[in-house]
Amino acid sequence: MKEVKEFVETMLKGLERGIVATPESQEQLEAFAKANNGSMDIVLMQMAMQYGMKVALEAVQIPLSGLDK
Repeated sequence: MKEVKEFVETMLKGLERGIVATPESQEQLEAFAKANNGSMDIVLMQMAMQYGMKVALEAVQIPLSGLDK
């Protein structure tokens, strides 16, 4: 179980150091999409994938934190 928790934490930290910023919220992602008016779609796509990974990892992290108790 410790290895899984460490893996999730490592992956989340990696999302903070990418070339493309990982949005903190869906609102940030939507604001970028609205502001770019169709340009830089490759960046928007990468941001969306990274945000999806962040949400998934955080969803896994929640039940894992309850297993320590």
